[in-house]
Amino acid sequence: MDERDVRLLKAISDLGTGSPERLHEETGIPVSTIHYRLNNLREDGVIENDLYDLDHEALGLGVTVIVEVLASYEGPYEEFADELLAVEGVTEAFFTMGETDFVVLARLSSSDTVERLISDFEAIPEVERTNSTFTIAALRDESRAPATYDLDTLIEELTD
Repeated sequence: MDERDVRLLKAISDLGTGSPERLHEETGIPVSTIHYRLNNLREDGVIENDLYDLDHEALGLGVTVIVEVLASYEGPYEEFADELLAVEGVTEAFFTMGETDFVVLARLSSSDTVERLISDFEAIPEVERTNSTFTIAALRDESRAPATYDLDTLIEELTD
């Protein structure tokens, strides 16, 4: 990855679009070069999709719950994690070190559905205990990590 790739990825993150025309306006990189580089970034697995981002609040899934899961399981953590990921509303899950085995983020339609979420977790035999936290307000909910960095930092840390 070189500086032009990083500039494109930063612009995509900042603008929320992969439109070659908008990216050209932001970066000054020729549109044909943008098409070529975006295709290469897709082939390399850096760009995963062209999906639209959703506003969870506007969609009706505005209740965010962070759940710590303590579990006792045998075998690879990925196999157990599949059970956690099967619970409706789970949008992110992390295998962690420390007291907590997994941290799960769920997007729900109302506070009434939290009971269902926790019951679904506790119905998994390997789950020993959960600890849930309601979020009051999202201070940052950015799915595009480069948007949280200064361009110079990204260039310094990511280019060959």
